Amino acid sequence: MDFLFGYKKNNVMFSVLSIVLAGLLVVITSALSTYVAVFASPVNTTLTANMLAANGPLPGNLSLYATEVACSKAQNTTGYYSSLNGAEVADALRSELYPCAHFTGSFTNASQNVVYAWRSQDDYQGANFVNNRNPGELYVTGGDSPNLTGSVAPGPYVAKVDATTGAQIWRTYLDNANTNNDWIATENLNILSNGNILFAFARQVVLLDGDTGLILKHNNLPPGHAGNDASFKHVTIAPDGTAIIKDQTRPAGCSYQGSFAIFKCKGTQPNSTIHAVDPNTTQILDSITMPDTSTTPHTITMHDGKIAIYISGNKAMYRYLWNPETKKLSQDKSWVVSDYLQQGQTTGDAPGILGNFVVVQTNGLPSNVSSSVISISQSDPTKIQSVSPFGPLKPGQQSFAPPKAAVDVENNYVISADQGVNGLAGIRVDPNTGNLTVAWTVEDGTYAFQTIMGPKDQRVLVVSKINPDATAEEINAGTYTEQVIWRNMLTGDPLAQSQFTDSMTVGALITPGYGGRVYYITNNDFIVYYVTTLHQTNSTSTTSAPG
Repeated sequence: MDFLFGYKKNNVMFSVLSIVLAGLLVVITSALSTYVAVFASPVNTTLTANMLAANGPLPGNLSLYATEVACSKAQNTTGYYSSLNGAEVADALRSELYPCAHFTGSFTNASQNVVYAWRSQDDYQGANFVNNRNPGELYVTGGDSPNLTGSVAPGPYVAKVDATTGAQIWRTYLDNANTNNDWIATENLNILSNGNILFAFARQVVLLDGDTGLILKHNNLPPGHAGNDASFKHVTIAPDGTAIIKDQTRPAGCSYQGSFAIFKCKGTQPNSTIHAVDPNTTQILDSITMPDTSTTPHTITMHDGKIAIYISGNKAMYRYLWNPETKKLSQDKSWVVSDYLQQGQTTGDAPGILGNFVVVQTNGLPSNVSSSVISISQSDPTKIQSVSPFGPLKPGQQSFAPPKAAVDVENNYVISADQGVNGLAGIRVDPNTGNLTVAWTVEDGTYAFQTIMGPKDQRVLVVSKINPDATAEEINAGTYTEQVIWRNMLTGDPLAQSQFTDSMTVGALITPGYGGRVYYITNNDFIVYYVTTLHQTNSTSTTSAPG
């Protein structure tokens, strides 16, 4: 068993060893700049200064729990569990906005903010997403980030864990690609309004009991012409409660595993298939095949009294409709945007909804052309606005912006991130015209989603930042270090930042948790972060959430 200064890998404990090594800790922390290695071990071998300062699990500010629960119940999250994040990225609009979550540091005096951190007690191989249900209840999905070739780690799986210690309560494995031809790629995690979990992977969908992990229902999802090259990873709940499930496809005949197979393999991706599924029975209600392939998730909203499904295709933007009365899917052929990509740009990320406009970040796959953020009118698809927040690419640069743009409707604001150019930008959107204006840019390379939290007048943007000293070889191998930065969303100014530590899982979200905490996902586990101010007690807070 591994001890990390009183930290036992499978049982968090504060032992006599902590006291014995107290003098050594003083010496180490006084000379510490980034991190220290503590005993040799394949994983979890480092403690950052933030972890040394915490010296144990972080429950956050307990006095905020009840407020956050009440606020969450007041939000419109039809189909999803009323919690801080019942959906993969906030809601069916995929806004990445969490108004009920708290930033527990100072919004006005960054010099007073202190960051604490602690690793999960147990390992979660290939961890990708975490979701809160009630305070204390956390769900993790993982086992879906295999290497391109070779033996495949078992998964995907869903686990229920203690939200403070990271101790596993149960884990349900759903596949093992070593025994079949399934393509395992990054999956999404969503909690239904009844507390159960609908989970789609490869060409299957299951309903899990949120309390026990028991598989309640199972169904196969026909992949159209894609066959084994389909992964039904994209699940979004419509306003009537129906699950709209879409696949992403890798090039036909590709044998690579993982999401990176999409652009590592040569060839043409088969067209995508959409299924409407009853989330409580997993019964397929209707299906439709797209005239294009869609690599990124879809977004659902109401438009003109209809349930509208917006999808970024590799060739065009599309709108599909779901009729809950007739139980039919249909393509709205009056809304097809075939010129949303500039020449050389790659697929748009998942769309966001800002009032009457659909907002899309381009270059979800690597491109030799600079990325853009685009707004398209829901009422008139010919009304398109575009901005390239980071300007033309410099010699040798390549754009790669896999995380979708975060959207703040109340502030008419969009956040854009392009890891290829180490860029992060805040963009103002005119709610009447859709015109886009860059408010600020900073150097901040990240593969992660952007998290927006807190009340309208004190929005905090939580993002990761890849170590700017990382080499191209480290970036390609995933061996770089990374940190968390809390920023003023409207200015980009930093409010707090963690020490550099293990790299974050590509395409993951820094997930808000109860009591002001956030969860940082790595390929082996997760780290709990908590910001407070100097001399702040557990019964006080500096930022309030609405509700």
